[in-house]
Amino acid sequence: MSAPPESFHHIRIEPQGWEFSSQAGQTLLLAALQAGYRLPHSCRNGSCRACMTRLLEGRIDYQVEWPGLLREEKEEGWILPCVACARSDLRLEAPQAAALHSEASPGTLAPTPSPAPVDKSVHSLPIDAPSD
Repeated sequence: MSAPPESFHHIRIEPQGWEFSSQAGQTLLLAALQAGYRLPHSCRNGSCRACMTRLLEGRIDYQVEWPGLLREEKEEGWILPCVACARSDLRLEAPQAAALHSEASPGTLAPTPSPAPVDKSVHSLPIDAPSD
C-alpha cells in the first residue's frame, strides 16, 4: 500500500504577482522563504505581529491556538503567515514582500542562488598573560 500524495496549495502574493506552492502543514512564511520570497517577519511564533498580511482569498488554519490578532483584525482578513498554514489556494496582499533572487517576475519561480561558503576553521590569537 503506497502513501497518499502530499497535498499542495497554490499561493499568490499581491501586488507583485509572485506565485509558489505550500505543502500541507507548512507555514506560509516558510513556504514563501523556501520559494525565494521574503515576507516581513520576526518572532515566527505568532506574537510579534511583524508578519501581519491580509488574506484576500482562501482558507487557513493556525499552528497555535490563539495567534496575536484581535477578533476585529481576523474579521478584516488579517493573518499571521508565520503560524498560518494554507487549507486551500490563497491570494495574499503583501506589498512589503521581497524577492530573494533577481530573476523574479510575476508567476515564475527563479532558483535561489547558493550562499557563499562559510569559513568554519578555528582561529586562535595568543593572549599575553599579565606580568607580575
